[in-house]
Amino acid sequence: MTIIKVALPVPLPKLYDYLAEEPRLPQVGCRVRVSFGRRKMIGIVVAHSEQSEFSAEQLKPIDEVLDTCSLFPRSLWDLLTWSNRYYHYPLGEILFHAIPLHLRQGKEASKPLRYEWRLTELGRVIDPVDIKRSEKQRQAMMLLRQGGVLRSAVTTHDLAESTLQALRKKGWCDLYELAEELEDWRPQFKVLGDRLKLTTEQATAVGAIHSMNQQFATWLLAGITGSGKTEVYLSVLENILAQGKQALVLVPEIGLTPQTIARFRERFNAPIEVIHSGLNDTERLSVWLKSKRGEVAIVIGTRSALFTPLARPGVIIVDEEHDSSYKQQDGWRYHARDLAVYRANKENIPIILGSATPALETLHNVRVGKYRQLNLTRRAGNATTAQQQLIDLKAAVLQSGLSPQLIRHIRTHLQAGNQVLLFLNRRGYSPALLCHDCGWLAECQRCDHYYTYHQQQRSLRCHHCDSQRPIPWQCPECGSSHLMPAGLGTEQLEEHLQGLFPEIPVTRIDRDTTRRKGMLEQHLAQIHQGGARILIGTQMLAKGHHFPDVTLVALLDVDGALFSADFRATEHFAQLYVQVAGRAGRAGKQGEVLLQTHHPEHPLLQTLLGKGYFQFAAETLELRQQLQLPPYTNQAIFRAEHHDSDQVERFLQQLRTLIESSPLKDKECWIVGPIPALHAKRQGRWRWQLLVQSPSRGRLQQLLTQSLSLVTTLTGEKKVKWSLDVDPTDS
Repeated sequence: MTIIKVALPVPLPKLYDYLAEEPRLPQVGCRVRVSFGRRKMIGIVVAHSEQSEFSAEQLKPIDEVLDTCSLFPRSLWDLLTWSNRYYHYPLGEILFHAIPLHLRQGKEASKPLRYEWRLTELGRVIDPVDIKRSEKQRQAMMLLRQGGVLRSAVTTHDLAESTLQALRKKGWCDLYELAEELEDWRPQFKVLGDRLKLTTEQATAVGAIHSMNQQFATWLLAGITGSGKTEVYLSVLENILAQGKQALVLVPEIGLTPQTIARFRERFNAPIEVIHSGLNDTERLSVWLKSKRGEVAIVIGTRSALFTPLARPGVIIVDEEHDSSYKQQDGWRYHARDLAVYRANKENIPIILGSATPALETLHNVRVGKYRQLNLTRRAGNATTAQQQLIDLKAAVLQSGLSPQLIRHIRTHLQAGNQVLLFLNRRGYSPALLCHDCGWLAECQRCDHYYTYHQQQRSLRCHHCDSQRPIPWQCPECGSSHLMPAGLGTEQLEEHLQGLFPEIPVTRIDRDTTRRKGMLEQHLAQIHQGGARILIGTQMLAKGHHFPDVTLVALLDVDGALFSADFRATEHFAQLYVQVAGRAGRAGKQGEVLLQTHHPEHPLLQTLLGKGYFQFAAETLELRQQLQLPPYTNQAIFRAEHHDSDQVERFLQQLRTLIESSPLKDKECWIVGPIPALHAKRQGRWRWQLLVQSPSRGRLQQLLTQSLSLVTTLTGEKKVKWSLDVDPTDS
């Protein structure tokens, strides 16, 4: 008997020992069915061992081995086990996160078996004409004589299963299992349509990447919006696919990139699979299996697609690498971009990080020589850089957030038959509802946050916990019926613009208008019909869309980002501004970008508009170095929550004392907290956090490992819900 160490999908950082006999000895990475308490569970074998803290009599044998070989290629296995050590999250939950639901439930990790009906020796001598009593049996025998009837053909030819089973009883036909065949796309691979002529910068980028496509290298493709990054991706993919290798393409959000996916399908005669939330569990398993067998050329998906196995990996592309959606914000808090770089290293293949506004961590890695930067500084085709201008709102009379100067610009562009995009990152009618007589504000008691007023649905909604309530008829404080919206949302802006420009169609794109399946595509189709139109949107419109008729982009209310308590707020704002501004003037028409602000003299705005994003990034990196903030230091945040605020604070204070008493803590290690989170209350629970920071990543990891091994000794550990976020991206 051999001791098998098994990872189970439970929130405990440990492995469980079971016994297995030599004939049934499962490989590392295989699934096994085991008894866990009174339950039967699926686990994944992590190691074989000769020792256990329990005696052989205390150990249970495994019930069943579900796989003959590992579910994970070696490089993917290394990535997942390294993540367990780096993010300090239970290995069982990490491994199960990386496989489709059907595999977690114990279903076979192989294609469904296919069968074929064939004539037997006796059946070959039977003449179908002699079958008089059953028309269906005669029809089935005639089809079998023509070369066999697959099971799928039973419905195709309107034959019942019982008809073939009747022939089987007579010994005239039988059911045979078909051999599993690989669907190899490589012999038929070709490039479809006409390639666009690459610019000098694009050709240089493609050549540099192609020169090192047989080894690991991290390329930052830093291209301004509209510079043709997608065409570079396509040219690189052409080289990779021609070698018979596969590609993995990560995008921030599948629903926001239909145009990019369409270009991939139009360019290549090769199987392209897209992993998105619309797939059911059977379809997800099918894509996973096809990719693992090498039957897919390109896999496109969001962050979890990173864990799709590839038979012949050739390249990884991370589009809009700066996007915050690549960071998982609950459970296993991994960053898909960082893990993609680690995976590329293990696969020994190149990885391309593309963005017009690279993350400061990425630019820092270029500075220290870990990454190589390729620049696309000019817009593709005839597109020109948009003109940028600040509108000072001080003393301006606003109409639903619109200054008179902005309204004049909107009218001018619409009269020329062009489209206008207004960016307002606040959905709903208004961010608050107040009583005009006493000042009462409708507040979510579960989150200690104001309700957002949605006029069309006649409801108040909390955008933090998704709770909602009907709009009250009168103020609960003073009884007044004079309740009014406070502040501006996309719904109110749409209503005002429809009154201001009644002859112009208005398209609003936010989470509310695209909730139903197919609505986003419908809105985009209307926009691409051309003609004068007003577009209103949140950051859904800022990512990756190509609007050839948009010549004016305006950002209405961004001042809050200039004075945020989060040190990353200026970086996020700069990225958002450049991405939104990049929607203007993309098809040869001169574009214009207007930004309304009460603080036109703000240094961030002056640098961003006057010198561009990369100068802003350089200045911000210098400031962060002076203040010893990431990426010049390493952070981890312990987050805890409970219905009792004092309980959470006490637990984190005990944790701080534990960390400070560690011999691994040196003078360069900072501990901040416990302090309330920026959103201190959510879903009825109070949220606190403890920040641990060190310039040495290795020293921080050692400190975390030691501290986590002792957390269970703290008195409040069982009472509060807590988690660890390594390399946090929000406060």
